Amino acid sequence: MDIHTNIPLKNFTTMKLGGPARFMVDVRTTDELVTVYRNARSKNLPIFILGGGSNVIAKDEGFPGLVIRIRIPGFETINDDVSTTTIKVGAGESWDQTVKRTVDMRLSGMEALTMIPGTVGGAPVQNIGAYGQEVSETITSLEAYDSKTDTMVTLTNEQCKFSYRNSIFRSTETGRYIITSVTFKLYKSAPQPPFYDALQAYFDQHGIAMFTQQIIRDAVIAIRSEKLPDPSTTPNTGSFFKNAIIENWQLAELTTKYPDIKTYEMGDGRIKIPTGWLIEKVGLKGQVLHGMRVHDKNALVLINESASGYADLAAARDEIIGKVRDTFRIQIEQEPLEIS
Repeated sequence: MDIHTNIPLKNFTTMKLGGPARFMVDVRTTDELVTVYRNARSKNLPIFILGGGSNVIAKDEGFPGLVIRIRIPGFETINDDVSTTTIKVGAGESWDQTVKRTVDMRLSGMEALTMIPGTVGGAPVQNIGAYGQEVSETITSLEAYDSKTDTMVTLTNEQCKFSYRNSIFRSTETGRYIITSVTFKLYKSAPQPPFYDALQAYFDQHGIAMFTQQIIRDAVIAIRSEKLPDPSTTPNTGSFFKNAIIENWQLAELTTKYPDIKTYEMGDGRIKIPTGWLIEKVGLKGQVLHGMRVHDKNALVLINESASGYADLAAARDEIIGKVRDTFRIQIEQEPLEIS
């Protein structure tokens, strides 16, 4: 376990921006994590936990402390019955490879979360979701190092307080818990309609009427490959903005002016509106702002074409947020976390 110094964060984040981390280390076991964390805290070093670097933004000044990259492996079946299989996965495992393994096992529950970059440990933090599924729907519990009590703990699904693209890990308890493994309960039954609109449209277009986990995964791969740039070759963080959440009274006003607006019931009286649609309506789809291009196929995505640093990204972000707010009176939010 080697600790490296002055490591450019742009090499470890998919947006390819960011100055140096003073220290960086990869940990592959829980014991390594606890040892490194305690040592850094004893020296009063700031600490940031990094997974795959696909949903974080680094600033030009870098990070003055220790960046810990979680590389803890593991994939095991811990319970198997007639209708379900429960698996425990190390936080450092690739998220998409984990989805692939569950699909190969003919298990349902995360097949629509295909091609989301990052690690398993990062998935609960923002409660990743796509095409009608959210990871919180399959998580039963997770293990984490609690930096407040200096102990390893197990948190239930309820204790994580999952909501749309959110959890305690990026709200009330930011920085407290470091996830080391996640336990998922998946189902042996085949996926059943109704499906998310984009998936159903794909099935209708291709005449698909029988559904398996692999068929869902293949459809998502086809859709995402068409709509989203590959972060390994085109610098981006995937969806840069969260979809907008509004109240019913706002919806009535919007539908009067924009009858073509797409909406999704959240089940709690609130309405989700595709932020990509909002950005497109204000005329920014495909535009280049401060070296950042609004993707011409999915306006939720910002691509780093020629940004010279974080300041350019921030200027582009703020311009987009401002135009949407001024036009629709809706405040949209950035999705990626910032290393600080």
